[in-house]
Amino acid sequence: MSATTTRDPGRARDLDLLRRLLRAKDRMDAASHEEWPVERLARVSGVSPAHFARSFRDAFGVPPHRYLLSRRLERAKTLLRDTDLSITEIAFETGWSSLGTFGRTFRDVTGESPGELRAREQAAAHARDRVPACYLAAAYRPDLRIAVSEKRRQEAEAINGAETTEAP
Repeated sequence: MSATTTRDPGRARDLDLLRRLLRAKDRMDAASHEEWPVERLARVSGVSPAHFARSFRDAFGVPPHRYLLSRRLERAKTLLRDTDLSITEIAFETGWSSLGTFGRTFRDVTGESPGELRAREQAAAHARDRVPACYLAAAYRPDLRIAVSEKRRQEAEAINGAETTEAP
């Protein structure tokens, strides 16, 4: 038999798992404002929660929670830029249950508050009219390859120097 006529059962299982992971990712994309605990995503994918979390991270490079966080922040940035909704309305519409958590997380990831981003984006609105929307979406996608708490720790170390203390 040639290599093209034999089917690798392991590869078929991998493709099936990837399709299931994509189904869960598509559901998060379609309803990023909803709560998506790993257990719910695992049910959508038809695998165990631990296997789902591990497989999602391996397939897409970020854990499911960070992926959802990036989608929510991307949507919030779009609403801040393109609408006159209040920051509170945007926070709740994008799935945050607390304005304080939204503002803190937004600042930690983007480096500026929602109000600062809105003011900057409105001042530069004329330049974006000539750029295709798909490029804008990619450019404004938040980088969440590391956890927000890890980012905060790194910034604190930069401010305080590299002083780290270990317990004896």
